[in-house]
Amino acid sequence: MRAREISSLALDSYQRAARVALSNHLVTATYPDRIALPLLRRWATELREDLLELFGYRFEVTETTARLFPVIDRLDDSQPARTPSERVFDRRRYAYLALALAALGRAGNQITLSELADHVATESSQVDGVELTTDRASDRDAFVDAIGWLATRGAISLADGDATGWANNPTAGEALYDIDRSVVVAMFRPPRAVQHLRSIRGLLAGSDAPLDPEDPDLGHSDSARDTDPKEVLRAVRRALVEHPVVYLDDLDGDARTALTASRTVADVELLTGLVAERRAEGVALIDTSGRLSDHRFPSTGTIAQVALLIAGEISDRVVDPDAPALTTYPLPASDLLVEQLDDAIPGGGIFGDLADFGFPADPRTVENSAERTQYPLIEDSWLVSIVDDLVDRFGRTFAAQWQTDRDGLRIRAIALLHRLRLIHSVSGGVLVLPVIARYRDVMVSVRDRVPQDSLFGTEQAPSTDPSEVEA
Repeated sequence: MRAREISSLALDSYQRAARVALSNHLVTATYPDRIALPLLRRWATELREDLLELFGYRFEVTETTARLFPVIDRLDDSQPARTPSERVFDRRRYAYLALALAALGRAGNQITLSELADHVATESSQVDGVELTTDRASDRDAFVDAIGWLATRGAISLADGDATGWANNPTAGEALYDIDRSVVVAMFRPPRAVQHLRSIRGLLAGSDAPLDPEDPDLGHSDSARDTDPKEVLRAVRRALVEHPVVYLDDLDGDARTALTASRTVADVELLTGLVAERRAEGVALIDTSGRLSDHRFPSTGTIAQVALLIAGEISDRVVDPDAPALTTYPLPASDLLVEQLDDAIPGGGIFGDLADFGFPADPRTVENSAERTQYPLIEDSWLVSIVDDLVDRFGRTFAAQWQTDRDGLRIRAIALLHRLRLIHSVSGGVLVLPVIARYRDVMVSVRDRVPQDSLFGTEQAPSTDPSEVEA
């Protein structure tokens, strides 16, 4: 491992580079910032060797891009694409993004927004369930969101005009973009030709041949990846950096042994500079730098603070000896998302109606096996009452939009806890996962701003800000 050969004075720089590579699989001259690419280029040789040795990841660096090719062990729906305003991409935005990227690959050095929209509209008309009509404002907004995602990562850069003006009025507004072909080429590099896949499992680790969803042996074939001790170690290390917490219940026997070995976690700590927190249920890497985690928690802002308060309330409810016992269920089967995606694979080269993904499964429909770990179920009705209580107590400190939208506040806060693997959202409620116990006994203090005299000699009313709620 090359990290062991780096001097203590330079190790912090190397660890920062490793965190940037692991948290941004594509780095360009401007994304995620202008210092990231030079940092990765400095440590390219060492990173290439360590990322391959520890995780099995391939790392390519050019003058204009750095691209990490991760190995996916299981599907993860907790890291969707988002708009600059943190709105999660829906199926329409994903479709526009894919079609726009394909159009850019065939374009020249520049393209106008309306020309790109025409290309996407033509292609989308051939796909059932997807269309782009520039006369419709919602379609234009979704298209601009997809284009903005590409522009943020440097695939295109605005040369003239304004995308917002086009979105408001396509007959009066226009935008011209320069195309960075090296970024476009680096952006979409699937491990296999997706048009040949018959199951999404073909993109996961251990797959070396097209898989047929009707094959009775699907998902049960052994491979060298499953039996090679080095690959088991790599899979465990991948889980440590890809997920907020790795539970022992998520792993089989060999992987559990690998996770409990001190060397496994120590190597990841040395590479990333993160600190491992071990508990009886599993291991979490604590990112005090904020450069690897896609979500800081605890954090400022209404959503994060309400999520923290909900976590404390859930923890207290689970251990409350005076409350009725909670019903327990196992986690839903992990292949439900695989089945949903497989149902949307094109037949005859054309997509059918695109499925909506991400709807939680009902734990009561999952067979309760004594061999599977059971988790307490907190029902939605209880969560509604808790959020109502929090709004009544602390609502004056919340952002204005959430003071009247209690359902939206609850949904966003619960989604954050789900992404952090503190809970698992299911139909009718949430299953409580063990690591949430670290947020028991949340203490809250509310600080009001000190009133000041106005220019006219009258006193201003106290005001509060979400960041002033301390937990």
